[in-house]
Amino acid sequence: MLANELRKTQPKKEAKAAAAEKREKEAKEEAMVYIERLERNKRKYVMAVSGLEAHGLDLKKVAEDFGKKFAIESSATKAASGVEEIVVQGDNSDGIFGWVADVGKVPEDNVECIEDKKKKSAG
Repeated sequence: MLANELRKTQPKKEAKAAAAEKREKEAKEEAMVYIERLERNKRKYVMAVSGLEAHGLDLKKVAEDFGKKFAIESSATKAASGVEEIVVQGDNSDGIFGWVADVGKVPEDNVECIEDKKKKSAG
């Protein structure tokens, strides 16, 4: 009797696991990674990288890799909006974009670079 119940529930469990795996794969394909360039002072810039956790990357390890690869300071923080992001000193958008596409295995179509330029006042 127990064997019959196991035979009945086994295909259901396999179907649920396959459906969950399919949903996770679709969510990964749709998830975007944003590389945002923010002006800190007059000529100083900071890069904020968000959306990496959706692709299964550990933010602390990625921040450590950025620090080693680009010889810069980087840290994994939680933004005011509640989103976890990596803050990197300096303007390394091209290098970060390449790292995310190559090492992070994120499709280039899912990586977006945003530049935040402040307008100078006429004053």
